[in-house]
Amino acid sequence: MEPLLEEIAIFLAAAVVAVPIAQRLGLGSVLGYLGAGVVIGPWCLGLISEVEDVLHIAEFGVVLLLFIIGLEMQPRRLWALRKTIIGLGGMQVGLSAAALALAASLLLELPVAPAIVAGLALALSSTAFALQLLAERGELTAKHGRAAFAILLFQDLAVIPILALLPLLSSGSESVSFLGALWETTKIALVMAAMVVGGHYLLRPIFRLVAATRMPEIFTAMTLLIVVGTAVVMNATGISVALGAFVAGVLLADSEYRHELEANVDPFKDLLLGLFFIAVGMSINLGLIAAQPLFLLGLTLGLIGVKAAILFILARRHRLSWSASRGLAAFLPQGGEFAFVILSTAVAGGLFVQAEADLLVATVTLSMVLTPLFVKLVAYYNDWRTPKSEPTFDTPDGSEHPVLIAGFGRVGQIVARMLRAKHIGFTALEINVHQVDFVRKYGNKVYYGDASRLELLRAAKAEEAKVFVLAIGNREASLATARAVREHFPHLKIIARARNRRHAYELMDLGITVLQRETFLSSLELAGDAMRMVGLKSDEIDRAKRLFRSHDEKRLFEHYEAADDETRYAKLVMEAAQELEEQFERDAADHADEK
Repeated sequence: MEPLLEEIAIFLAAAVVAVPIAQRLGLGSVLGYLGAGVVIGPWCLGLISEVEDVLHIAEFGVVLLLFIIGLEMQPRRLWALRKTIIGLGGMQVGLSAAALALAASLLLELPVAPAIVAGLALALSSTAFALQLLAERGELTAKHGRAAFAILLFQDLAVIPILALLPLLSSGSESVSFLGALWETTKIALVMAAMVVGGHYLLRPIFRLVAATRMPEIFTAMTLLIVVGTAVVMNATGISVALGAFVAGVLLADSEYRHELEANVDPFKDLLLGLFFIAVGMSINLGLIAAQPLFLLGLTLGLIGVKAAILFILARRHRLSWSASRGLAAFLPQGGEFAFVILSTAVAGGLFVQAEADLLVATVTLSMVLTPLFVKLVAYYNDWRTPKSEPTFDTPDGSEHPVLIAGFGRVGQIVARMLRAKHIGFTALEINVHQVDFVRKYGNKVYYGDASRLELLRAAKAEEAKVFVLAIGNREASLATARAVREHFPHLKIIARARNRRHAYELMDLGITVLQRETFLSSLELAGDAMRMVGLKSDEIDRAKRLFRSHDEKRLFEHYEAADDETRYAKLVMEAAQELEEQFERDAADHADEK
């Protein structure tokens, strides 16, 4: 027990020290974990020696990652990606495997069968590395992120036939019949079909029963049981465990338990993924690298170069932009964790001697180490080629409208719709360029610009307008705009949106007295609905809402003078709550007498 606790402490300490340093240096968490693994591994401090055992445990982090991705991938979205998965993924694996097999044959002087296996193993990329890097950079939903996910999904599918192919290529291939291989493929298809059908009809009722216990720890245990159980079944039938977890996630993607499942699995996933990256760092054979540094570096750069070139060409053929194509090539040129499995299986089957496999494993590991750096270089290059210049502000058309609306989000759009319905002209200003582009698609005439800028307000004919609707959600931007309007256009009547009571008082400091707290009226309506559902009559509810609104708005202005005195303000709030309760009691008594 004590050695296990010591190893856990070492892993945690390594992560806590290395990852923040790597993040501070702008290298990302993955390189931090890898560096920690190198330091505590057998080739440096030697604090941990059983690398293979750690790697097997840590690979469960990849399984949990694929389960969560499955939860976020509804079947209809997966179906929409089918052409990309089969077309782009299939071409990537096929072309990369062919090119790398040829290179292995020429450079390493491998016979045909081992060269084919090497090409197939090296053609696969690291799901854990690529998805973690994409998530860290917020690019999973970008075009190259979606393309990368499709390719990785096809690669996980491809692992099954690649592993089934190894016995046919090994020295004992004469004992393997075509019917035997066909049976293995059929068995895998039947297991996947049974999993899909059984999961569709059984998982929801099971989770419904578990959720009825109202015991979060049992729900968490059930979630982990689904993932672990799926892994056991997939492993027993020779199917990629990660692929099985992904399918389980997809089956639950449309369920009402999706977010709870994700919240339960996420902490385990993050810890185990970190452990996986540490284990990869520990597995780096520094002795082999020291013995053949230039040769290994050349192999690694060659692997990255070949795969990146093929990815870039395929991305362009699938009509990705130049920058997105470069991004795809940057995220997927490394070797993957499945290469370890394929190569070890090939050694056991007599296709490789151990020294050849060690060379390829070292190449894969080094390619993983270099990938985050490659991603950063490509990102810098993309930024240099397409600098993110600030979009120029729009110039309003100069027509005079009685109303100016600053902020065209949820609040501003509703105000605009009502004004338009009554044929009252308005000019709308919005600082978020993406929001401007979005609402323009639906026929809204809105101008991009910072409403606190004097030249924009003048271009919008603020001096000719009568009313200024301040609908900006950001408190600082709202106050800055209010100051500009009050200073330069004092004739404008300002109607303001306040996020809360504190924001309301800050607006009142600027002389704005016509304002609406953004959640106040909707909260009143919700309270009315709640009272209606417990049996109160409509007239009683209406009186209660009127009384509460009148009392609260009156106290809002009365408490304004004490807003900066926290002690006095707290006392006034308590007194107001007591007063409101007494008013409700008097109202109830008055209407009881009328009855």
